[in-house]
Amino acid sequence: MKFVSWNVNGLRACLGKGFMETFARLDADIFCLQETKLQAGQVQLDLPGYRQYWNSAEKKGYSGTAVFCRQEPLRVSYGLGQEEHDHEGRVITLEFPAFYLVTVYTPNSQRELVRLGYRMTWDDAFRAYVMRLDTEKPVIFCGDLNVAHEEIDLKNPRTNHQNAGFTDDERENFRSLLAAGFTDTFRQLYPDRTGAYSWWSYMRHARDTNAGWRIDYFLISNRLRDRLADAAIYNEILGSDHCPVGLELHM
Repeated sequence: MKFVSWNVNGLRACLGKGFMETFARLDADIFCLQETKLQAGQVQLDLPGYRQYWNSAEKKGYSGTAVFCRQEPLRVSYGLGQEEHDHEGRVITLEFPAFYLVTVYTPNSQRELVRLGYRMTWDDAFRAYVMRLDTEKPVIFCGDLNVAHEEIDLKNPRTNHQNAGFTDDERENFRSLLAAGFTDTFRQLYPDRTGAYSWWSYMRHARDTNAGWRIDYFLISNRLRDRLADAAIYNEILGSDHCPVGLELHM
């Protein structure tokens, strides 16, 4: 079974940069988007064979997630079920017979770390949410987690230490996710691979020089490890400041 996740940084813009061609080429069973920046009805996608689920932020042109899947889920829910966290369209959960699929767009701590406090609250709430799901059946969750876990996961760790996405607090919260029973699929298969990034700033030709960060992930419940077939970073695909990431499981 093939999964893809992509922060498109505005789906309407990405549609003009080859999104439909990329969608067809990757041919995923489940395709997840983050940062769609859409309100309901602003785009109509013709995706034969796929069911579409959207979660939009109340604020126009901001955040938002979507999931396109071939198999009809048993149930779909939106958000974490907590008022303080469910206004920005950041989470969609699909329940299937054998697993839960969650796509997430984690809040950015922003410049000067003005939103780090909220980010810490979010991380705790999201970790508790996926841990609760994991008591029922295995969980696969993906998206832009807005954190580079280790120094290997970004080009310039020293100069970015304590910047948003590479603070000690954010990295510790990612470690807490792993300790809660989840596996970073890419690092499970490629523990020493360097230069493997999924996001590049639009400034200073960062993508041309591969001065990037790995902040887009697929994590799975540890008991799915033996089903792990591959994890991919499609860094040749353009259309956003992020590239898609992928997962293949024997399901």
